[in-house]
Amino acid sequence: MPAESEDGSRHENPGLDPFEMVRRAPGPRLRCAVTDICGYRETMSGRFRNVEYASLIVPLVISFAEPFAIGLGKEPGDNDRFASFAAGLYAGPVVIESFGGACCVQVNFTPLGARRFFGLPMSELTDRMVGLDDVLGLEGIALRERLGNARDWSARFAIVEAFVATRLTETRETQAEIVWAYDRIIVSGGRIRVSSLADGLGWSRKHLAGKFSNAIGVGPKTLSRIVRFNRALGLSRHDQSGWADIAADCGYADQAHLVREFRNLAGETPTTLATQA
Repeated sequence: MPAESEDGSRHENPGLDPFEMVRRAPGPRLRCAVTDICGYRETMSGRFRNVEYASLIVPLVISFAEPFAIGLGKEPGDNDRFASFAAGLYAGPVVIESFGGACCVQVNFTPLGARRFFGLPMSELTDRMVGLDDVLGLEGIALRERLGNARDWSARFAIVEAFVATRLTETRETQAEIVWAYDRIIVSGGRIRVSSLADGLGWSRKHLAGKFSNAIGVGPKTLSRIVRFNRALGLSRHDQSGWADIAADCGYADQAHLVREFRNLAGETPTTLATQA
């Protein structure tokens, strides 16, 4: 079980593994936009590999050490090195490798929160990693220096929370119609039809797709696919009723459709993922 410090941060593997990970839930000012904040530091040499599946997280990674090797839907190559960056939504698996010298703070935004924080069309981040100076300019460079010089994780978390909170107060709320459509997709588990969303707003499907992609980074159909996948994966780890029933519950045409989507969004079969819980 993760150890918890006085400030509420969770140390997930204190002294047990070749890396240190500290996770904190966002404070009240950030809960509308941030899911969590994580500190990560590798403590010994080695080659570490992790695969992240399609999710609704938009990460901001601020590094003070060696870069990561990251491949979208593929093994990373020699030119796929990224240190401090923001990454938009990606409907596929992400392969991340590091080599024993990584140290960073990661802020995980919701798609709506990321739109407010970065203040730019999220389509500019879709399917790519964008450098810190390109998304935050001189403010981002100064933030990285402050975090790198901070004495411990608690101090770093306090710095980054204050920075994020300030930017959120300086940006406009996301268009109400987009928030409504996004919430309907989430609440429905990705099962609501795009035509129903468009009709509810009095928009054409094309107009909805353009507005939605600008604000979220992907269209409502792609977002629904990611939501359905994550719901099915969650059910598979707690529901023993079988894949055919899970496919029907989550809105897939049949079990074969579910299997294809798992391969597309995670690069693995449903059975393989379910056993990795």
